[in-house]
Amino acid sequence: MVTIEQIALAILRDDSLMTRALAQDFLRRRPVFAEIPQPETDDPVLLAIAASLLELFALRTHQPAPKWTRQIGPVEPPRYLLKAAAHLRRLRDLCRDAAPEPLRRRHLYAPPDYLAFV
Repeated sequence: MVTIEQIALAILRDDSLMTRALAQDFLRRRPVFAEIPQPETDDPVLLAIAASLLELFALRTHQPAPKWTRQIGPVEPPRYLLKAAAHLRRLRDLCRDAAPEPLRRRHLYAPPDYLAFV
C-alpha cells in the first residue's frame, strides 16, 4: 500500500516517473484524506510536501484534508518540484506564478496541473 510519505520521498529524489506511479496507486484506492496520519519524520521538507499533496488531492476530490496539515509551514529555501525548472526559465516562472495554492503556501512550486492526471 502506497503512502503519502513514499510519494513525497520520490519527489525529493527528483524521480518524476516514480512520483506519478505512486500517486496513481495512492489515489486509485480512493483514500479518505482526513484520516491519513502525519508521516513519522523530523524532515520539515518531507512534511511540507506530504501536507501540500494531501491538501491538493483533497481539494481536487472535494474532501477535507487532514487537520495536521494546517500546522505544517513553508520550507526555506523555496523548492521547485520539477527538476527541469532549474534550467527552463519559462517553466520556473510558470511554477512560481501558478503553482496550486497548497504548494505555493509552503514555498513549493510546480505547474498548476501538477499530478492532475491522477
